[in-house]
This record gives sequence, C-alpha cells and structure tokens, in this order.
Amino acid sequence: MSQFIIQGGRKLSGAITTNSSKNAAVALLTASILNKGVSELLNFPRIQETNRIIEVLSSLGFKFSWPSAHHLKIMPPARIRLDKINRQAAAKTRIILLFIGALIHDFARFNLPQAGGCTLGKRSVNPHFFALEEFGIKSKINRCSYSISRGQLKAVKNLVLYESGDTVTENALLVAAKIPAVTTIKFASANYQVQDLCYFLKGLGVKISGIGTTTLTVTGKKLIKKNLKYYLTEDPIESMFFIAIAATTNSSIVIKRCPIDFLELELLKLQKMGFKFNIIRQYKAKNGHSRLVDLETYPSTLTALEDKIYGRPYPGLNIDNLPFFVPIATQARGRTFIHDWAFENRAIYSTEFNKLGAAVTLNDQHRFYIDGPTPLKPADITAPPALRPGAVLIVGMLAARGTSVLRNIYSIERGYEDLSSRLKKIGAHIEKSE
Repeated sequence: MSQFIIQGGRKLSGAITTNSSKNAAVALLTASILNKGVSELLNFPRIQETNRIIEVLSSLGFKFSWPSAHHLKIMPPARIRLDKINRQAAAKTRIILLFIGALIHDFARFNLPQAGGCTLGKRSVNPHFFALEEFGIKSKINRCSYSISRGQLKAVKNLVLYESGDTVTENALLVAAKIPAVTTIKFASANYQVQDLCYFLKGLGVKISGIGTTTLTVTGKKLIKKNLKYYLTEDPIESMFFIAIAATTNSSIVIKRCPIDFLELELLKLQKMGFKFNIIRQYKAKNGHSRLVDLETYPSTLTALEDKIYGRPYPGLNIDNLPFFVPIATQARGRTFIHDWAFENRAIYSTEFNKLGAAVTLNDQHRFYIDGPTPLKPADITAPPALRPGAVLIVGMLAARGTSVLRNIYSIERGYEDLSSRLKKIGAHIEKSE
C-alpha cells in the first residue's frame, strides 16, 4: 500500500497551480462513447479514477494515444465489444453508472457491473433509474450488476429529476444527446462538471440551452460523428484543497487557475472567519467559458462562524468542499458546527482528526462540532476509503508539528495527480513511499 510521510508544522510559500477536474474528466471520457469521430481531451488529469475509465473503454475496443502528457486522443471502435468489458476496473468506480446513458444508444439490452467508488454509506441509484425510465429505459439491480433494457428511446418534454445530482444530470444529458427531439431537464445540477459536459456536447453539435442554470433544454442528434478537441477546465475542489492548506498552516501562498465561480461562497465564509486573501489576476480558462483567478493567501487569525456550515447543490457551498472546513476549523477560535447531510457516513470520518489532537465531537452520522484552536500533533493513520476525507488528513498533517504517516492512499490518488511533488514546490516536506 502506498503511503505519504509528512513532516508538518512548517509555513509554506511559493505558487501552486490547480489541475483540471476529475469529475469533469470522467464525464467527458464517458461522453466520448457517443462520438463516432475522434475526441481529444486537453488539460486532462492523469489520476487513478481516469485510469479506471480508460481501462474500461479500452476493453470495449476504444483506442487511446497521448500526443503530450495531458492531451488524450480517443478513437472509437467500429463496433463496441460490451462482452469484453473489464469488470474489475468497472466495479471500482461509481462513474460506471454514466455508461448506461452513453451505451443505451448502441445496445437495447445489456448488463453492467455494480458501481464502486467512495465508501460513503448507501448512495442510492434510484434517482438515475427514475430519470432513465422517463426515456423508456428499464433498470434492474441484481446482486452484482445492473440489467438495462429499452424499446424505442423517446425525448422527455418535462423531465423532473428526483434529486439535483451531478451524475444524475449527466446521465440524462447523455441519453438526451442522441435523441433528435427536445428534452427539458428540470432541477438539473448546474455544477462545474455538468457545465463542462454541456460545452463538450455542444462542440459535438448537440443543442443545449440553460447551461449554468437548473433547467437544461437539449435537442439531440441521432448521429454524432465529429473530430473535436476540448480543453477541460480547472477543478474548484483542488483549489479548495490548497486554500485549506494555506488557512490551516497559516501560510502565504499563491494558488493559480482557481475557477472562481465555484469558490465564491467558500471564500466568503472563510473571509467571515478572518481568512485573508487577495485576487491578483483574473482571466478565462482555455475552454473559453470558465472564469479563473490567481489568489494570494496571507497568515490569518481565524474565528469560528456562529452559524452552521453545510453543503448544497451549486450555487451553494460545494458538498465536496465541505470536508476542507474540518482542518480549518481546528485552527479557528470557538466552536464550529458542520452538517454533512448528503452522505450517511462521511461525517464519521471527521473524528479521525482527534488522532491529530483536534477536538471533534460527533453528534450523529451527519453532524459534528469542532472546538478550536488546537495545536495539531503528528499521527500514523490509515486513510479512509473515500477521496475527500482522505485528502483533508493531508491538510491536518501538514499543520501538525512532527512526522505523520498516512497509509493506503489509493483513494486520494483517485483525484489528485503527482500530489507530493507538487506540494514540495511550496515547501511541504512530504514523501510518497510504496
């Protein structure tokens, strides 16, 4: 098992750049199934999660090449070999659910391995199945697989999503993209990865209006065959990771290429806690749509917010950014109340910070208090089997004076590329060992 060895308690300095989004990358990889032409994804993250999807697509007959380190070229097969699917790779990621919306246009009946990914309690697939059935798709959950079947696919004039989920919205978009009629998706997610998927599909000739809102109107194309190059935008969750490091270690660093539209509320909450920062540059992402900024952080004296901190679908505080308030709150004067309602078990992982000397009190599986400030101390911890709860432990260990070990870091490497080398550039003492 790979591990990080971290010598913490040091002030950090210098500049670090935000990479592109894991969540957008896996959605666009899946969307490339729709395209009978060549799809090229630039600014592409090379991480464990994208590796798993590439392994699955390779088993189906797709060919891949790398013109440069982060430029991925995807060439479709003459015939998709679903019978050859790499079941082991497919079962390791929850994104396999998106293959339903992408493959349903080529196959009237098929099975997929049940989804894996983060272990965060029961993550119901019902919202997906409720949306898919409106298009005429039948879904059944077996012990180890999903059985999918359909007759004639139909557009949906008024598709109301059961929940405003990112992957649920993406699945509906993938189905609607190749139905040559108008589908209207209501209560859609407007989050960053959904917007990237919409812009990618528009590049393929699908008509989509309402991008960035909760109502999407899609006019699909029966045949999508176009050679397309698309730049992925940067990941606001990774930007928040670096912001949390700066706030928790009380450091002055420059964080480049932050997608500000998806960080403004987080930064406002932090500002009210006393966190000091300044936006030093604003510009457009290479995809021509996202607004990026470079921001500089400064040493700050933090105070707990009086009201609770909780996540919401965009434009609320991002549910994936919520865990980063845990290490920050350990350094804030007063009591912080965090409500992690979206997952049954993720709040429980916050108690791992007690091993680092924090004062975390768990109310129930969704709610907990953090009393601060507390000096953090080193510890030897096995990372939780979930991406964000694992990543926040790195933040805490960087602030803890002494040598910490974080074991079994596969869940973290699902979402972060070459993390130890990048953190070293801002002065972190972190080594990866096998």
